Amino acid sequence: MATTSFAKKTVGVEAPEPAAAKPAGESPTTFAKKPKLAGAESRKRDIPEGIWTKCKKCGNMIYDKELDANLKVCPKCQFHFPISARERIHALVETCSFEESDASMESVDVLNFTGPSSYVTKLDQYKKATGLKDAVCTGIGRIGRHRVALGVMDFGFLGGSMGSVVGERLTRLIESATGRGLPLIIISTSGGARMYEGMFSLMQMAKTCGALGYHAKSKLPYISVLTDPTMAGVMASFATVGDLILAEPGAMIGFAGPRVIKDTTQAELPPGFQTAEFLLEHGLIDAIVPRLELKARLCYYLDYLMESRETRAANGK
Repeated sequence: MATTSFAKKTVGVEAPEPAAAKPAGESPTTFAKKPKLAGAESRKRDIPEGIWTKCKKCGNMIYDKELDANLKVCPKCQFHFPISARERIHALVETCSFEESDASMESVDVLNFTGPSSYVTKLDQYKKATGLKDAVCTGIGRIGRHRVALGVMDFGFLGGSMGSVVGERLTRLIESATGRGLPLIIISTSGGARMYEGMFSLMQMAKTCGALGYHAKSKLPYISVLTDPTMAGVMASFATVGDLILAEPGAMIGFAGPRVIKDTTQAELPPGFQTAEFLLEHGLIDAIVPRLELKARLCYYLDYLMESRETRAANGK
């Protein structure tokens, strides 16, 4: 019977020299390694942060200065990035015409809220991050030839949530507009009522709408602008009772989130559900206005609405 023999490795016996490497291209199994470009890694590391931004929709890399000059709108696909309240105000009102109101008003921890972090800690954190005292800026300014009462929410402050200060500032703004005979514009972005204040935050829904009722009785126009996102308590109160309701392209607008609705109804939601385009098609909003066109469109709408009011007043109506 034949046996298979195995050679044992013996100490001190030199291993045979490996075969000489074949030149690249001689054999299909031989590949030449591509040499690394000198300095490629260092160049990647040397690019400072905060100079380029990647578009979430098209993936295009945008130079930050170009993005800022374009009001945070992607020049390639027109995706609307979040923008702060101060930036919106600066883009809309005439230079040095905005007089902020109730700027010193701050939230307090009425409920002594406890959790992973306290309400007071959260407020301090977002004050430092945004430079704001709360999630809305209000005041009187001029857009085109019209003096207007303007309120702008900021999603960067606790998700734009509506607490007592947000509701109080907006209510005072509405009452000021009514008393002065001014048109009112509120630009909304919010995740809803502020959970840290419980029922006190929900009371702001009725308070703001009550003030808007008196504003409407004075036959003064109210333009509501919905931006991404406008949800829950804000959506269910002052944001959707405007004489004219506008929205930015692609803005998410609704009460509950789509996942909650899907799980509750056990139904498939239609494509584009809760986007501005879907709601325009179904009649909830009146127009979709790109951010770069908003100031010109507001001037146009104000010209029409205020002229109609003056005509009605002249006719005793």
